[in-house]
Amino acid sequence: MTCLLAACGTAAPSPQARPAMWLVEDADTRIYILGTMHALPRGTDWDEGKVAGAIRAADELVLELPPAELAAAGDMFRKLAPRDTPLRMEARLSGEALARYRALEASGGDFGGDRYDDWAVMVLMGQRVARNAELSPADGVETGLTAEFEAAGKPIGGLETAEGQLMLFEKLDAATQRRLLTRAAENSEDAVREVTALTAAWGRGDVAALKKVINEDVDMVPAARKAIITDRNRRWSAWVKKRMEQPGTVLMAVGAGHLVGADGVPAMLEADGLKVSRVQ
Repeated sequence: MTCLLAACGTAAPSPQARPAMWLVEDADTRIYILGTMHALPRGTDWDEGKVAGAIRAADELVLELPPAELAAAGDMFRKLAPRDTPLRMEARLSGEALARYRALEASGGDFGGDRYDDWAVMVLMGQRVARNAELSPADGVETGLTAEFEAAGKPIGGLETAEGQLMLFEKLDAATQRRLLTRAAENSEDAVREVTALTAAWGRGDVAALKKVINEDVDMVPAARKAIITDRNRRWSAWVKKRMEQPGTVLMAVGAGHLVGADGVPAMLEADGLKVSRVQ
C-alpha cells in the first residue's frame, strides 16, 4: 500500500526521466494525460521531451488537487484523522506487523499513531517511507508543473478537493482500514526498495512494471481498490469526455497508478470510443 500512496529510494531515476503520457484528441480539442509521481528525488529531470511540448501547448493545467486545495490538505488531515478515543497500536497490530511498524517509527520519531484512525496512520507511514527514500513533494511533478503554469499566467484547475480525497479513506469500513494498515506495516521493511522500483519504472515510462507493482499492492484489498483507484478513474474519465466538448489544449497530470491497466483512465477512454494515443 506504500506504493499506492507514493503513486503517493536513494537510487534516483535517470536524470533524463521520461514518464508515460497519453493524448486524447478530436478535431478541436487535445488533452494530454501525464502520469506523475507526487514526490521525487532532488534534481529529477522529467519535463523535457514530449512533456515540454505539452506544457508549452496547453492552455490550462488540471491536477488531482488545485493549488488552494493542496495547501488546505494538511489542515483537512488534522481535522479528519483523529480518533474519538485513542487506541494503542498494540491493539491494532501484533507480531511481525507491529515490530515492523515500530521499526519504521523509530527511523524518524513517534507517529502519534495511537490518536489517529487506521487510514491516517497508513498515510503517515507512507510519508515516512518517502522521506527515508529521499523523495520530496517539493521535487514532485505537481509542484514543478504548478510553478511553470503560474509563471506563464495559465490557469490551474483540479479534479478533487482535499476533503473529498481524504474522505475516500475516512469512509472505508473499519475492517478494510485495518487490513490496509496491517499490510502497510507488514511491507514496511521493504517499502523503500519498492518505492525505489516504482520511481525507476515511472522514470522509464514502463507502464507494465508500474501496473505490476501497483496491482500487486492494492489488489489484495479490493474494497480499497474500488474506492481509491477504479471509481476515481471512472469519474476522471467522465471529466475528460465532458471536457472534449470544448475546444483547446489541456495538460491533465495525475498519479501514474491511475493510468495503467484495464481500469486506468486511458483504457477507460479508449473503451468509450475516444481516440487515445501514447505519445511518450
